[in-house]
Amino acid sequence: MILAAVTDTLAQFGNPTPEAPPMSDKILQLVRYFTWFILLSGVIAITYAGGKFAWEKWTGGGLESPKMIAGAMIGGAVATSAGTIMNAML
Repeated sequence: MILAAVTDTLAQFGNPTPEAPPMSDKILQLVRYFTWFILLSGVIAITYAGGKFAWEKWTGGGLESPKMIAGAMIGGAVATSAGTIMNAML
């Protein structure tokens, strides 16, 4: 009898619909801008490292730029998969 009363009371509550928090559209826009900035930074870093690599080969200097290229590529991979990584953690 008590269980039936509890069940009837709980059945009266509706299924709540999810609602976005206030200012969420501004935060998402900021995240999109940040994503574009990260991708642009990666492209610039790879272009700079490629130019430095060509300069080092031409002048016969020490080769530091392959490390820069590898770092930029790894950073780009982490930056582009950040959403997937966060979803996996949550």
